[in-house]
Amino acid sequence: MAVKWTSGHSSSILCLNVNKEGLVASGAERGELTIWNEEGIHLGQIQLPRADDVTCVVFSPTYPSRLYTSHGETISMLDVRSLKGPVECFHLNEEEINCLSVNETDSVLAAADDSGAIKIMNLENKKVSRSLRRHSNICSSVAFRPQRPQCLVSCGLDMKVMLWNLQKARPLWTMTLQENEAEGAEQQSAGQFFNPPLAHSLSVAACGNVFGCGGEDGKIRIFRVTGVKFEQELGFKGHTLGVSQVLFLPEEYWLLSGGNDGKVLLWDVSNEVGKQLKSPVKSIHRRKARTPASTKRDGEPSAMVTNEHARVLPKLSIEHGEKVNWISYAEIKGFRRVLVADQSSCISVYPLIET
Repeated sequence: MAVKWTSGHSSSILCLNVNKEGLVASGAERGELTIWNEEGIHLGQIQLPRADDVTCVVFSPTYPSRLYTSHGETISMLDVRSLKGPVECFHLNEEEINCLSVNETDSVLAAADDSGAIKIMNLENKKVSRSLRRHSNICSSVAFRPQRPQCLVSCGLDMKVMLWNLQKARPLWTMTLQENEAEGAEQQSAGQFFNPPLAHSLSVAACGNVFGCGGEDGKIRIFRVTGVKFEQELGFKGHTLGVSQVLFLPEEYWLLSGGNDGKVLLWDVSNEVGKQLKSPVKSIHRRKARTPASTKRDGEPSAMVTNEHARVLPKLSIEHGEKVNWISYAEIKGFRRVLVADQSSCISVYPLIET
């Protein structure tokens, strides 16, 4: 049974994030931003300038009181100890921002927007250091890789997943998720509804080499990065409708997913991807990987699937009942909890107890 955190918003909550001290930030429609303690009591509320929807909130990994938010085309930095308004505002993107990510050293921020662009801001001089433009449709999610502060992954509604290094303006590797267009055509000709694998959400495991992606086709795909490329290691049907959110839990290969079918699921993919979390950091700047002449590093190879049809069952299934906008994870008073934002103005908090 969920515990409901109420009275913090008057409109639909769109995004969540939790800092190292257990504070929770939630962003909602019409510029609403609220800070909560771990007991669900709201400590502060403001409305951001212009009342644009707050699409993403991210705490600094090194300064727990520093919060980055995206609303419209603007990024605002706030101090949650004194929530009176933005400390600074940045206008980097030309279209609405969908996702923010900050690297683990709090030196670089990435902002993905509706144009498909990813703007990279140096947080020391507060200037744009890169504009990554390779997605041909909305860039829905971007995430820095742990232990590799200059590397990130992105995905979008162009059905592409990309691996980047900030020393280069072009992706190191690109993969298209539409693995079998003929299969989709067959389903459509047979009268079945076919959802293309538009990519909605990304999350990178603590090792930095494994990441998951949730798609509109209801599938969850698990990838492994090797050098300057990545390959799909696992793919399984997670939801009956689109997967709106995926989130790796810290220090293990457990993955939370939330879907438009109103379900929140917990998956253990450790058997498929290996149990060695800590891997040596390899410099992909110095390493010159040899590739066949017919394959470019930023090309689009077909997915090399080693376990596409594996029967992966969820460890935990939560029937939330409403379309999931965002999921987050927190340890509250020593107990694991999953926080869920949906179309309502409440946050639902569920115990994370495996079955």
